[in-house]
Amino acid sequence: MKYYIGIDLGGTNIVAAVVNEKYEIITKASTRTNRPRPAQEIADDMAAMAVKAAQEAGITLDQIEWVGVGTPGIANSQTGIVEFSNNLGFENTPLADMIRKHINKPVYIENDANAAAYGEYLAGAAKGAENAVCITLGTGVGGGIIINGQIYAGSNFGGAEIGHTVIQVDGAPCSCGRKGCFEAYSSATGLIRMTKEKMAQFPDSKLHQITAERNGKVSARTAFDAMRLGDQPAQEVVNDYIKYLAAGITNTINIFQPDVLCIGGGVCNEGDPLLLPMKALVEKEVYTRNSSKNAKIVIAQLGNDAGLIGAAFLGASHQ
Repeated sequence: MKYYIGIDLGGTNIVAAVVNEKYEIITKASTRTNRPRPAQEIADDMAAMAVKAAQEAGITLDQIEWVGVGTPGIANSQTGIVEFSNNLGFENTPLADMIRKHINKPVYIENDANAAAYGEYLAGAAKGAENAVCITLGTGVGGGIIINGQIYAGSNFGGAEIGHTVIQVDGAPCSCGRKGCFEAYSSATGLIRMTKEKMAQFPDSKLHQITAERNGKVSARTAFDAMRLGDQPAQEVVNDYIKYLAAGITNTINIFQPDVLCIGGGVCNEGDPLLLPMKALVEKEVYTRNSSKNAKIVIAQLGNDAGLIGAAFLGASHQ
């Protein structure tokens, strides 16, 4: 049996996992990222978690084939350098070399959303596809693209930024500096913003009731929960959110025409009230609507494990 280590470097946590050749996670080890702090300290903790995961799996590092890392930002998979990551404060950071100081094994890096897409392609919702796109609806909108079984990162390793395509010219500001981005409308953050805007317009809406019951916190669930109580303003928020989500997904399908487009993130837990109307809009608007074969829209299956599994097998594309 062959073993690999995948590391998911997040803004909050560092998670390392031992993964076997069947794409099964054997053990995990995690610690807080504790940013901001020097990159070498973060790399030290990443290596420590890799060692800990191997120890808990009952294997030595000699039994590991390689280490793969999914990191936020522009990750140069050829040099092992994170060229820029605003979340971590990395700039031209030789992350692979920093980890290799502790672990004498090949170390490969990739953008975290790309690694997650690769995981879904290998062992999840996109398994068996030749071409796939994965979109994660979280704090932002992450994208990962698989073309002919390979991660597509663009000529400068900054590809797949699907969230930063504009769907509403001069629309809501996005954290990237543009206005009207897919991310500004279809992320959980965007959904919360639209919910708060509707609450300001309708002080008698059940949106306020639900928020009060949850200690004043508005979440991505608030509008959907109020909609289920028959609240019209909440229904309008949900309708708008689905409209924007369908627009971004339709654009993505029109460009890439994948076999599978999988979406993940907490908002997907809403199930049919989200998925059925969204799919109906996409089917109506996609350019290839008369084709005998269109992209299959599915829910991501692996959750947070997608990035760990994808990272663990990054070395396969370098062999």
